[in-house]
Amino acid sequence: MPTESSTTYRRIGALLRDTGMVSEETARSTLEAAAAYADDELGEYAAARALESFGVAVSVHADDIDSIHGGYAGLLAEAAETAGGRVTVTDVRVVEGEGDLDGGRFDAIEFLRDGRPVSIPAEHFAEDYYDHEAACRAIAETAHGDDPRVWRNVGFARERGAGYDSIMVLATSEQREALHRHLGLTFS
Repeated sequence: MPTESSTTYRRIGALLRDTGMVSEETARSTLEAAAAYADDELGEYAAARALESFGVAVSVHADDIDSIHGGYAGLLAEAAETAGGRVTVTDVRVVEGEGDLDGGRFDAIEFLRDGRPVSIPAEHFAEDYYDHEAACRAIAETAHGDDPRVWRNVGFARERGAGYDSIMVLATSEQREALHRHLGLTFS
């Protein structure tokens, strides 16, 4: 039986609703979809991942993806939608640098943000793995300039040798403080 201080989907939904990060309807529908496990206790990483289910976060997959050439476009489209669709991201492409991927190839993620070119340096070691730092910087470009919310990478306890997705959450500083205070999450 979870305690009042346990981190569960139900508790996360209430916190997100109470801080204005999601509507009552979004909280309710997400909890209905998670009914089978809504009251199960979650660790920090699972709590960070749950933010994506509520539509306030985007995860950068740690395992292999189909291809970086299509992956970044899908990732940025998801981030722009999560940010409310006020920024248009188009023409996403990976511009390959010199050499092969064995020792790391210095590429660039290029796209148009509301028609303006953006270029983010990236280092790739394989065609099917993101550069997490570059992906997070690209996601940060999807928030509108007058939005009080900003994208931040969620910090959580990590076990040595385990792979973790990078979880980017879109929130105000007050909302991030509430997530820290009530769920123990940190942000970079």
